[in-house]
Amino acid sequence: MRKQKPHPAAADEVRITRLGEEAIIEFVDTNIATTHLHLGPCVHDMTDRQILDSFNRALRDNVAAARDYVAVEIPPGKPQVDYFAAGDQWVPRGSVLRAWIDDSGPAGEAIIHVDTVELSLQQFGRLLCTYAGWGMRIVFVPEEDLVRQPPLEIRDPGTEPKS
Repeated sequence: MRKQKPHPAAADEVRITRLGEEAIIEFVDTNIATTHLHLGPCVHDMTDRQILDSFNRALRDNVAAARDYVAVEIPPGKPQVDYFAAGDQWVPRGSVLRAWIDDSGPAGEAIIHVDTVELSLQQFGRLLCTYAGWGMRIVFVPEEDLVRQPPLEIRDPGTEPKS
């Protein structure tokens, strides 16, 4: 079962521990997801109250940013992904990806091509995790139309389009 998103919390709703440069905010209610909040080396000098205030402020800032969200698409010809060596994974540079799919992987597994980068399903899954907690829409288009936004029609595929 998917855990609920964290929400701004009171001190009695969470347990706070420190690991490396992260504060781990674990809700007493185990149905709410745990957060690893990267605060840097200062995390060891911060009180639990300061950490909780930072956590709550970050959540509120994320909600405000989501209201003003504009999806950014990298222009054709510019790299859409970067390799993040410390995490040994590819990460998107924007929030829209143009890609094409083939079945040339082991046992016919899908390979996702983003620009000149070939990603296995596992690598593509890790790339998607950079947006964990977000939703996504996938629009399938012919390969030659990757840069064109197709018209969308909302209907059940078994029904006739409206005239």
